[in-house]
Amino acid sequence: MTDNPILTVTVTVAPDRQEKRALFAPTGIPTPYQTPLSFSVAGGRWSLTGETTTGQMAALIEPEGDAPVTLTYRFAEIAGQYPETLFGRRENRFTRAARDLLHDARRIAEDAADGHAAIAAIVNDTAEKFTYGHPATRFNDGLEAIPHLACGLTEGSCVDINTYLIAALRAAGFEAGYVTGYFFPAEKNGCCEDMHCWVVTRHAGAVLEWDIAHHLKMGSREICCGLNPKPGSRVAVAHSMGLDFPAIGVHGLKLIGEPTWLGADGATEPAALDIRLCESP
Repeated sequence: MTDNPILTVTVTVAPDRQEKRALFAPTGIPTPYQTPLSFSVAGGRWSLTGETTTGQMAALIEPEGDAPVTLTYRFAEIAGQYPETLFGRRENRFTRAARDLLHDARRIAEDAADGHAAIAAIVNDTAEKFTYGHPATRFNDGLEAIPHLACGLTEGSCVDINTYLIAALRAAGFEAGYVTGYFFPAEKNGCCEDMHCWVVTRHAGAVLEWDIAHHLKMGSREICCGLNPKPGSRVAVAHSMGLDFPAIGVHGLKLIGEPTWLGADGATEPAALDIRLCESP
C-alpha cells in the first residue's frame, strides 16, 4: 500500500430496464498528479477490450441480474505522466481542421512571440468563440472536419470547446491531447453529475493543462493554464478522440468517459449514473 492519499471514485449505474446490454467504460489513466491503483466492478462480469490507435484498454461489463453495477476506481496522489499516445496526431473527423481553421490557427501562431505565447493565444481565441452550454446540435455535427468559427458566439460544452481547441492547436503544429475524466466541484461535497474533459499541451518540455469551460462558467474569458480554475478535485479515466475497439464492433467513437450502454451495432447510449468521490489518507 502507498502512504500517499487515495482517491476512490465510485460510479453506480442504474439497471438497464429496456434490454440486456453490456456496459462499456474506461479504466483510468495516469497524470502528473495521480497514478491509477485499481479498477473493479461489482454486479457484473467484466473483461478488457483494446483500442487500436492509443493502446488504451476499456472494460466490457455484463450486468448480473437487475441490480445496479458499481465501478470503483482507486488513484494514488503519486506523480505519473500522461500517456505518450495522448499526443499522437491521429487525424479523424473529430480532430481534422477545416481549411479556414487551419489557416487562422497558423496565422495566430505566426503572430505570437514564441511557441508558448502562440498556444496561449490559440486557447484564448477559442474561448472568445464560445458560450458555455449543452446545445441539442453540436457545431460540428455531420461534418468531416472541424469548421472555422469566424464570428459571433457558439454555444458549446466542454466537449465541444475542447474539440475545437484540439483541432486549432494541432493545425498550428503543436502537440495537444484531449483528456476525459470526472471533476468534483468543491461545493458539491464529493459528487458530480457526468464526465468532464480538458486539454493538455506539450511544448519545449513544458506540459500544461487548459480548461476553458471552467473559466467560462466562472465568467472569465481570460484563460490561464492550470487544472482547477474552479475549486474541486478531478481524476482522469481516458484520452483522445476517434477511437476504435474492433473486438466489440466500436469504430470511430468520439470519446470514452463515463460508462455507456453498448448496443449490438456498436452504438453507445447514456446510462443513469451516481458518481461519488472519497479521499482517504
